[in-house]
Amino acid sequence: MARRELFLALICVAASALAAGASAGRMVGVYELKKGDFSVKVTNWGATIIVERVNDTSFFGPVAGRVAQRIARGRFVLDGKVYHLAINDGKNTLQGGGRGFHKVIWTVKEYVAGGDSPYITLYYRSFDGEHGFPGNLDVHVTYRVSASSGSPYYALGVHTNATALDKATPVNLLQHTYWNLAGHGHGDVLDHTLRLFASRYTPLNAEMLPSSGRVAPVAGTPFDFRAPTPIGARIRGVMGGRVVGYDANYVFDGEERMMRRVAHVRDGASGRALELWGNQPCVQLYTANWLNRTAGKGGEVYDRYAGFCLEMQGYPDAVNHPEFPSQILRRGQVYRHDMVFKLSF
Repeated sequence: MARRELFLALICVAASALAAGASAGRMVGVYELKKGDFSVKVTNWGATIIVERVNDTSFFGPVAGRVAQRIARGRFVLDGKVYHLAINDGKNTLQGGGRGFHKVIWTVKEYVAGGDSPYITLYYRSFDGEHGFPGNLDVHVTYRVSASSGSPYYALGVHTNATALDKATPVNLLQHTYWNLAGHGHGDVLDHTLRLFASRYTPLNAEMLPSSGRVAPVAGTPFDFRAPTPIGARIRGVMGGRVVGYDANYVFDGEERMMRRVAHVRDGASGRALELWGNQPCVQLYTANWLNRTAGKGGEVYDRYAGFCLEMQGYPDAVNHPEFPSQILRRGQVYRHDMVFKLSF
């Protein structure tokens, strides 16, 4: 298999459907970023990383917001006012609500397909009251592809910023791409070796919420990936909600909001590896627990554990937990979220 085909297989297990029901007045497109043998495709539907078009029932590749993960009971109090949000996950709000940032058409602001560092910048204006969130919010995300001179890896940068225009509002964005380093259609990721540079995690309840607000050490638990460990080695000891698998939030060591190494993943059979760097305090490890005969590209079908996600983020449900670092953005403030995936072969 050509090297280019190998890396196309690495980017996503699958991708988002393109703009079902999108208005005719706003165009949805697919944009390729290519550097040498490495190619990434992006659509402005949900600011989504894609490879091929498939049905999206499992949140393949988009940006989640205005607040990613869950908000308990779809409510929070900010500056003495109670806000009620769209409920779309049991009794809670998930990934910004039913029509979060993943189900809107973003505007293409800049697109450079080739050259030394191909990139695309997408823009979305989240309006005051959208799904119950206060204030107008300007959001930009840039996907950038680059190569390291003299080193056998390519990098995919994801750079997001958001500006609160007129009111205070919670902001916590994440990128939800699935990865399988064995390549498309090559089974599950349970034999991938994972190392996470995190010694703590936030225990979650059956609703996948940090109801206690507690941060606990990973030592002595199935959540301990401080040393390189196969993803599947202790997965049977984890209850990710209502099915077995990881859907856990880790808290990183070191200074917050600084770029630092977050994770290293390697597939021994192919020799391919992924290293993640980022500036957020947490990452959600998700092992595709809910995939169940999900239609994928090229006629493939994806089952549980067909991929893994490393979702950089702030603390989950921080808006309801004053003991967690705040995710509130005040008027005129800018939220910045940077991450880089480094892929080697």
